Amino acid sequence: MSTSTTSAPPPGTQDPPPTKKPPRRTRSPARTGWRRALRKDWQLYSLAVLPLLFFLVFRYLPMIGNVIAFRRFEPGGSVFGEYWVGLRYVEMFLSDPTFWQVFRNTLWMGGLTLVFCFPIPIVLALLLNEVRRNSLKRFVQSVSYLPHFLSIVIVAGITLQMLATDGPINHVLGWFGHDPIRFIQEPDWFRTIYVGSEIWQTAGWGTILYLAALTTIDEDLYEAARIDGANRWQQIWHVTLPGIRPTMITLLILNIGTFMAVGFEKVLLLYNPLTYPTADVISTYLYRTGVESNSFSYAAAIGLFEAVIGLVLITSANQLSRRTVGTSLW
Repeated sequence: MSTSTTSAPPPGTQDPPPTKKPPRRTRSPARTGWRRALRKDWQLYSLAVLPLLFFLVFRYLPMIGNVIAFRRFEPGGSVFGEYWVGLRYVEMFLSDPTFWQVFRNTLWMGGLTLVFCFPIPIVLALLLNEVRRNSLKRFVQSVSYLPHFLSIVIVAGITLQMLATDGPINHVLGWFGHDPIRFIQEPDWFRTIYVGSEIWQTAGWGTILYLAALTTIDEDLYEAARIDGANRWQQIWHVTLPGIRPTMITLLILNIGTFMAVGFEKVLLLYNPLTYPTADVISTYLYRTGVESNSFSYAAAIGLFEAVIGLVLITSANQLSRRTVGTSLW
């Protein structure tokens, strides 16, 4: 019995083993899409250069100076303080009764501003949306927008002149036999004066965003509501308000984020030492403590505390809005 054997090929004649080619690097679709969009619309992206530089120079770089809240700063010395003191300045303002009075005033002013100044533009926008005569609508819009274009100095000056002891308001009160009221010198009147001037100055301008949001609501929804028998108030409640709800929530979150930053300029121009018990807020207290008294480290610690509270407020409001309404900033 014979067996056949297969002879191996002579050496050097075998085919070389196949070599694996390295995988080609594929660029991420997101990266290539971003580069393509940048090359295509570079003119539009270039418009964002100046705003980004502004925020970088005037918003982010100054954050480095917050380090002096934990370091001893002396005028003429190092920008970042002379030596480390830890939480000394934090403990100082937490144990300062004046700070807590100022903190309560800030909460009052911020709360009153939010409660009254936030819903009034919504109401004004709804009322303007119901006006059918374009001439009347344009007139009301022009009159309500005008105070926004006045500087805060002019607004404060008008307020002081109107409420002076010999001003127009006291003259009107005198016609009814009422004694003149010292509005500017009475601490109990300051919050009313501030909130009233804020409403007058900002209500008209705040309606612009809501009027723009009202134009995006589909008219078919109103037609369907009328077919179902809804009157005008029911249409506003069930169609108009839900249609502008994303805009309302966004502006509410932004207002809550600036809750602690009550208008520094207007308070500074309107208040005086007699109204400090109700008028002095954190921003004005920081100005007097840091700039006038040269206690920069102490003022930086209070400012950092205020910023942390604002961050917590806007983050909490955003999360609450996302979970309850489904609309948020991020």
